[in-house]
Amino acid sequence: LIGEVLGTYLITLIGTGVVATAVLTGAQVGLGQVAAVWWAGVTIAIFVSRPLGVAHLNPAVTISMATLGKFQWNLVASAMLAQLAGAVLAGVTVALAFGSLLDRFLTSKGLSIGAPGSQVGAMVFGEYFPNPAMFGTGPDAYAVISPVGATIVEAFGTAILVFAIIRLTDPRSRVPDWLAPILIGLVVATLINLFAPLTQAAWNPARDLGPRLVAWAIGFGDVAIPGPRGEVFVYIVGPVFGGIAGGLAAKALEAISARQGKEESQ
Repeated sequence: LIGEVLGTYLITLIGTGVVATAVLTGAQVGLGQVAAVWWAGVTIAIFVSRPLGVAHLNPAVTISMATLGKFQWNLVASAMLAQLAGAVLAGVTVALAFGSLLDRFLTSKGLSIGAPGSQVGAMVFGEYFPNPAMFGTGPDAYAVISPVGATIVEAFGTAILVFAIIRLTDPRSRVPDWLAPILIGLVVATLINLFAPLTQAAWNPARDLGPRLVAWAIGFGDVAIPGPRGEVFVYIVGPVFGGIAGGLAAKALEAISARQGKEESQ
């Protein structure tokens, strides 16, 4: 379990950290730069945690693997708690590192922590839809995508991610062990570039909920949990069901490939 704590901590620290520097300081310009840091974060986290365990680092991955029989159901709860613990610790780290910058940023917008519209700062911790840094908040922004639409986007992106993870780590795909973490990171970065304008691209309930709990604790209150549009549920339900769908799709492809291989050998 230490691997799940450590790996999820690293993913969430690097991921929320780059969002913080982009939003609060403008250090990164455009999604491409943010996505590149996420790519590095995911890759590093997998390499560091893989020798210590399964390196799921994501409840959606853990549940999908258990659904496919690739992980024991009796270990699911403890793995997810470990992932959440790592994400909370990362959220605390980001709050300590960037707290003063967050206050300054919100003040410059005429806002305070927990005030309506303060999700432009809370997005450093948890996700919101559409992306507040791009669309702002309020009725005009909310017209861009509905809660149902955001849930579908999160499910779709997570399905692609889990499908890719299973295929890239399947020995039959002949992807070298040293390359798989890099390619998984690339998948995450690609999905961020595509969908972060809509949902900030979580794909990971722990990565969202852990820092969101920290945001709630430091004063964001209802803006963090449940969120102005029920965000806390969107970023759990979407990834969990999407992950299962992606896993089942990978299993179906494996069955088709096995059947074709059997027919060709006859």
